[in-house]
Amino acid sequence: MAGSSLLAVALQDVLVDAGDGFALPSIDWAGIAPNLILMLGAILLLTVVSILKRRVPSWFAPVWTISAAVAAALAVVPLWQRFSDTGPETLVAGAVGLDGFSLFATVVVCIAVVFVALLLADYLQREGLESPEWYVLVLLSASGAVTMASADDLIVLFVGLEILSVAAYVMTAMHRRRVSSQEAGLKYFVLGAFSSAFLLYGIALTYGATGSTNLAEIQAFLAEDVVTQNALLLGGLAFMLVGLGFKVGAVPFHSWAPDVYQGAPTPISGYMAGAVKLGAFAALLRVFVVAFGPAYRQEWQPLVAALAVLSLVVGAFAAISQTNVKRMLAYSSINHAGFILLGVLAASPAGTEAALFYLLAYTFMAAGSFAVVTLVGRAGEHRQSLDDYRGLASVRPGLALVFTVLLLSQAGVPLTVGFLAKLYVVTAAVESGFDWVAVVAMLTAVVSAFMYLRIVATMYFGDAPEGAPALRIPAATGLALGLSVVGVLLLGIVPGPVSDWANSAVAQLVVAAP
Repeated sequence: MAGSSLLAVALQDVLVDAGDGFALPSIDWAGIAPNLILMLGAILLLTVVSILKRRVPSWFAPVWTISAAVAAALAVVPLWQRFSDTGPETLVAGAVGLDGFSLFATVVVCIAVVFVALLLADYLQREGLESPEWYVLVLLSASGAVTMASADDLIVLFVGLEILSVAAYVMTAMHRRRVSSQEAGLKYFVLGAFSSAFLLYGIALTYGATGSTNLAEIQAFLAEDVVTQNALLLGGLAFMLVGLGFKVGAVPFHSWAPDVYQGAPTPISGYMAGAVKLGAFAALLRVFVVAFGPAYRQEWQPLVAALAVLSLVVGAFAAISQTNVKRMLAYSSINHAGFILLGVLAASPAGTEAALFYLLAYTFMAAGSFAVVTLVGRAGEHRQSLDDYRGLASVRPGLALVFTVLLLSQAGVPLTVGFLAKLYVVTAAVESGFDWVAVVAMLTAVVSAFMYLRIVATMYFGDAPEGAPALRIPAATGLALGLSVVGVLLLGIVPGPVSDWANSAVAQLVVAAP
């Protein structure tokens, strides 16, 4: 009932009365070009491989995917200039926003797509799973993340979430030779559907309290009117926070993350840590900080503070008790989600900037870390234990050094991007008066550092197991590792240009012209 009513409301809002009938709103195709490139890239790829079938070379799908991601990122350049000249805009009858926030998020999603395409190219060949469907799903999932980051309407946000999530469910379960992959996909699907229901009912309650699903109209309504049904609106906020809390893997809605990260194909685990997390956090920032921030900040900030503290503490302490490296990185991802929630909690331009910068930094760190896990896991991904990394520095010193840099960055060591990312979100939280949450974050960073150093010590001070097969580093995976390390170090040493760009990427809502 709620879904049908919301769909009817959305159609009434989007369609424009034109005499005796209805006319679709004018669409600024150039304004949504990056998303169109990702979506059409997926459709065209599926069409081409369906027509040519076995005549398509194995390199075609990953090259196509990377080209589509790069083209989408390049399409952001003229749009950023347009945004700088004319300011934020709302497109497609107020359903989609064009602002610095959506453009920055689009570029980060495209970076995540490039990384996962590089990792999949070698991984699928090794596992005997070569199929273009993986890349089609990646592009579709990325278009869903971009849709969420640019949504000016709660219905559009929900549609983007479903596009993002359904593709991720399928990719998680697509390793047909591993039962753990199928189990992870099923668990991800069930809990993901559960969280989507929470989000949808939250949207319904919000519409009931404000009379609109458009974020700009909701913001204007709350600024001018006193909501008489306050409990209804607070219920809507709580339900939406629960739904999005599942997607970012925040405690106590994190139970799916360790099992899904462990069971999913490793390149997909890295993609989920980057693009999927970004889409969910973009929605949190756009809805709570921008639309509801000015009027209802004091109502939702205590809830976000609780989620942040729980995620920081549980993510850090649970990680140090693990012996499976993928589960370690999964709990580490939960701890990182707690840090990013500090940017949401700040509910300020500085907090949004810090959260965006952290999401970009974590995309590089997660992609590189899971690339190493992909290599060490070898065919079948049976080598995920911490013992399998013993003596890696003596066998592959370059790979061990790369993993060490990535882990130290996640720990927040100076001269890496992880240090600056943590510094920015903690500073934003302190400036907004949440000193105690910042203190908790710094303490858990010390606990997490023990886990990262534990992996480093195993690589450098352990003896390599006898009879272990040679560890080959394919070209595409090696390129992904090189790009991740360069990104981690370059952004850590020269953060100015990207930090300034993130500073300009503040989400802004514009009411659509009648």
